Amino acid sequence: MMVLKTSLKHRNSTTKHRCLRVSGATSMSLYNTTGGCFYGNENKMGKQETSLVIECNKDDDHKSKDEDLPLTPGAMMFHQPHLNCYILSILGYGTKVDFDLMRQGLDRTLLRHPRFRSIQVLDKHGRGKWVESEVTVNDHIVIPDVSGIKTVMEADQFVEDYISDLSTTRLDFVRPLWDVHVLNVKTSEAESVAIIRIHHSIGDGVSLVSLLLASFRKSSDPSSLPTIPTKGSGSADARVRNGWVGFVWVFLYGLVTMVSVIWNTFVDTLGFLATSHGLKDTDTLIKGREGCELKKKRFVHKTVLLADVKAVKRAIDGTINDVLLGITSAGLTRYLCRRYEENGDGNLPKKIRLRSLLLVNVRKTPGILDMSEMMAGKNNKKQEFGNWIGYIMLPIPIAHHNDPLDYARIGKKIINRKKSSWEAFVSFSTARVFIKLFGIKSLTLHFQSYMNKIKMVIAADETAIPDPHQLCNDISDSLDRMKNAIDATGN
Repeated sequence: MMVLKTSLKHRNSTTKHRCLRVSGATSMSLYNTTGGCFYGNENKMGKQETSLVIECNKDDDHKSKDEDLPLTPGAMMFHQPHLNCYILSILGYGTKVDFDLMRQGLDRTLLRHPRFRSIQVLDKHGRGKWVESEVTVNDHIVIPDVSGIKTVMEADQFVEDYISDLSTTRLDFVRPLWDVHVLNVKTSEAESVAIIRIHHSIGDGVSLVSLLLASFRKSSDPSSLPTIPTKGSGSADARVRNGWVGFVWVFLYGLVTMVSVIWNTFVDTLGFLATSHGLKDTDTLIKGREGCELKKKRFVHKTVLLADVKAVKRAIDGTINDVLLGITSAGLTRYLCRRYEENGDGNLPKKIRLRSLLLVNVRKTPGILDMSEMMAGKNNKKQEFGNWIGYIMLPIPIAHHNDPLDYARIGKKIINRKKSSWEAFVSFSTARVFIKLFGIKSLTLHFQSYMNKIKMVIAADETAIPDPHQLCNDISDSLDRMKNAIDATGN
């Protein structure tokens, strides 16, 4: 199963707390913007320790405040064993980072959001809640020594190793659960790099991307928020305007669709139950072994052109997600074939069962204006910010096809079938059990569209996937093969 995620002086808050050690482990990510998943460090027993803050007795200085909001089930889920999950957002800059300006910017943006100035506290009943605390921005900025790096090649390797090493460390739970690592080195893609690490209990990727965009302003008008293009609502279906015939047709179509959705949801739920009772993926060379979620992760990435993905999308009359599933299927097939040949294990096994967990946003995407107003204290939509994600169990076909476009066509069929199901909503309502059963394993793939490019990111357990750069190349090469197939036919 895979997933398609300082040590400076601290100013104490007025709330008194002590620490309780509990077991846990996990993670996630972005880049340039980029993404992937990691867990935390292991102790000698093979399990990671994390800290939750325990509230002192009410007889002490702290009185419960009305604004102390409870932790949502989604936030508590990421404090479960094997799910101490982090999001990494790696940003590339066109200039060197000015540390004073960065501190000022964080003060004016992230620190104005309630989640980024709050710690997570357990009361005497074991219930989690957010408690706002006083924050010193310097406590959350890490600036490593990069004086020994002389070449771009060395810088690229340093950044890759640094991100990988972050998967073996954890945040201090007596502070708000985020930090920023500034690497002022020139890489092959940027003049400098900043890595934002955020505990997943603060929010999911959709919330955090919306918050990130709300922190920017237009270069043409520094007082204005960026404008994000949206799709129009479209015209009404012409059949509705055709009197009673159109009404009957729409009614019957809706009825058939509803029956199909209910049936597909039932089948998908049975699939979850079968998996929890022993239905496993095929034991391939890339299948993670017990405890792989605790291992150090290697993060690699590659950029492909959005125009190429759209060209394949048009050729199969599908969507961008159909194409991404297709190139993932094709790339993994090529990678596995090579691994089996190199290991002397013969040809690729037939009828491989390989499934991934696809994370799905199950609520309306937070608006940029809402986020900006929240940071400015003009609204109080704290409860809408957080983790509202469901999961879809998505099969990844591993097979040879003479026509490269067949991978994308099959991906389209799979995704169309999954769209006709409430699987994501069912898994959202049972997220704790779902994640406990499946967890995050040896491979995470993340696709981020930005500035007419798609950044493809792989987070891999190197004990199962020792050459993640090769896998990344195989997936991007699969897109090239599809594009060449289109060119060859003149479409």
